[in-house]
Amino acid sequence: MVNSRAEMEIGRYHWMYPGSKNHQYHPVPTQGDRAGPLSSPGCFECCIKCLGGVPYASLVATILCFSGVALFCGCGHVALAGTVAILEQHFSTNASDHALLSEVIQLMQYVIYGIASFFFLYGIILLAEGFYTTSAVKELHGEFKTTACGRCISGMFIFLTYVLGVAWLGVFGFSAVPVFMFYNIWSTCEVIKAPQTNGTAGVEQICVDVRQYGIIPWNAFPGKICGSALENICNTNEFYMSYHLFIVACAGAGATVIALIHFLMILSSNWAYLKDASKMQAYQEIKAKEEQELQEIQSRSKEQLNSYT
Repeated sequence: MVNSRAEMEIGRYHWMYPGSKNHQYHPVPTQGDRAGPLSSPGCFECCIKCLGGVPYASLVATILCFSGVALFCGCGHVALAGTVAILEQHFSTNASDHALLSEVIQLMQYVIYGIASFFFLYGIILLAEGFYTTSAVKELHGEFKTTACGRCISGMFIFLTYVLGVAWLGVFGFSAVPVFMFYNIWSTCEVIKAPQTNGTAGVEQICVDVRQYGIIPWNAFPGKICGSALENICNTNEFYMSYHLFIVACAGAGATVIALIHFLMILSSNWAYLKDASKMQAYQEIKAKEEQELQEIQSRSKEQLNSYT
């Protein structure tokens, strides 16, 4: 049994001063002996470890993606319904003239339901993939292991997110079209309300013809609204709500594009981390195998030397 330095010093003191052997020595507890229950790994350390494994970048991208898709789908659905009501009441009184447009808008509303459901599931999957990659790279749950299948899945998510990002760029541009149309109508109404034109005969010559946008056919009646009738349309609740909801839907589409670009950067960096980690894992396995072979060679050499002696 090896004595500590403190015990050796006490023995030396007793040898130099024999009378001091009657005094009982009480060792002073060290910092490790005084450690209480809080010094052992507990709830606080587990919380710190769990927080260290949270993929904050993926979490921010998921929240931004959910918010953008929710704004686009919710506001777009209500704005499309308001647009149909405005067309039916003011620009196309004959139902057969805008029957195709009504069917297209109804189909777009169903597509909105599908987009919301798909991106809710896809965002959760990407967040789970971020948790997996972060935990794997930081080795928070034991020994790190990566497979070719895991890297292929990460590469598939990169490709799919890239395709969805390009598609949402088109959706963002398409959602700006109704904003442009409603802005033109609103700006025309502001010209009518201006003091320079209000109350003059030229007000009735200021018109808006929605047939030029191609949303209703040229034979639709009336198709064109002028003067005070156009001002009354701008004062309706349907026009006000649809205009602002289309703006919010366009902003939601832009936020979704930003979220997908963010996801694309995260997935690319995670894939690079997994690739480097797999190379390091293979290197460590080769190194451990060589060390084991070296130990076996050394043990056999010692056995041979002992047999000769």
